Amino acid sequence: MSRVYNFSAGPSMLPESVLKRAADEMLDYHGCGQSVMEMSHRSKIYGSIIEAAEADLRQIMGIPDNYKVLFLQGGASSQFAMVPLNLMNGSGKADYVITGQWAKKAFAEGSRYGEAKAVASSADKTFSYIPKLDPSTFTKDADYFHICMNNTIYGTKFHQLPETGDVPLVADFSSCILSEPVDVSKFGVIYAGAQKNCGPAGLTIVIIREDLIGKARDITPTMFNYQTHADNGSMFNTPPCYAIYIFGLVLQWIKDEIGGLDAMKARNEAKAAVLYDFLDHSKLFRGTVVKEDRSLMNAPFVTGDADMDAKFVKAAEAAGFVNLKGHRSVGGMRASIYNAMPMEGVEKLVAFMKDFEANA
Repeated sequence: MSRVYNFSAGPSMLPESVLKRAADEMLDYHGCGQSVMEMSHRSKIYGSIIEAAEADLRQIMGIPDNYKVLFLQGGASSQFAMVPLNLMNGSGKADYVITGQWAKKAFAEGSRYGEAKAVASSADKTFSYIPKLDPSTFTKDADYFHICMNNTIYGTKFHQLPETGDVPLVADFSSCILSEPVDVSKFGVIYAGAQKNCGPAGLTIVIIREDLIGKARDITPTMFNYQTHADNGSMFNTPPCYAIYIFGLVLQWIKDEIGGLDAMKARNEAKAAVLYDFLDHSKLFRGTVVKEDRSLMNAPFVTGDADMDAKFVKAAEAAGFVNLKGHRSVGGMRASIYNAMPMEGVEKLVAFMKDFEANA
């Protein structure tokens, strides 16, 4: 068997040591005679798995005690509705920064439940930058202020958080969670689909400040009420058991093999530097994002010729570099170099790109 280098934006590659351990434990988890995939979520042994995952996440991210950690389903997209249903119940207003497709969808969903305001947008230049924010335009009595921290499709990232004062900052961290240290106390809610950077599809992580729980409007479905899950330790219904188990293994990998989020950030910065340095000096390829707003996780690039782009993607796949085709809404290419992508994968991709350019 030959493993490819998977540059998919999600579901994305997982650490090889995590996959091997999961394979070893597939039929018999720690001598219990069954797989995690088939054990009761109410069993004591599964309880130890989900509790360890939460404890490790709290330790790795430095999550304060006054925040709840919820393991949910429905993907980050379900949070586009859960956030306003639970939070947009004071003034009925919320601010959004539109920096890509997922931010647009979050804004559209928020607009269904109250007065959502787009305080800034980078749509004018195909979301190739993070717009400069003017706090004087923010809604002073907003129930929350929403951003997409890292934009998977367009390859931009907030390197500086908006100053929202007493208005809770809500952030979609789906494609950058656990990629570097973050001060959780600066946010009211952090949410993320696991499948891009820390696990398989099916798990959504929500980190929410306790004072924001218990305010859901009466029409909120039981499963969309944060209090339902906070009161039941994410066990109101059957959670995504196996996805949580794999997520827990990824957390152990970050702790034991990487050395925490400071080390992870250094690793990710080094990988991104190799790729961006090549793009900045290439005569064939060019990055599409302004330098100061570049993501460490997602790097879109183009040749400027659609036929050449397609030729490159096909040749790259044949050489073992898969899922480099850009999102259908923008075309070109995109290399997603999440936590699990080793430096070797980025270096070999760049070497392949150099050869392709020389022979183009």
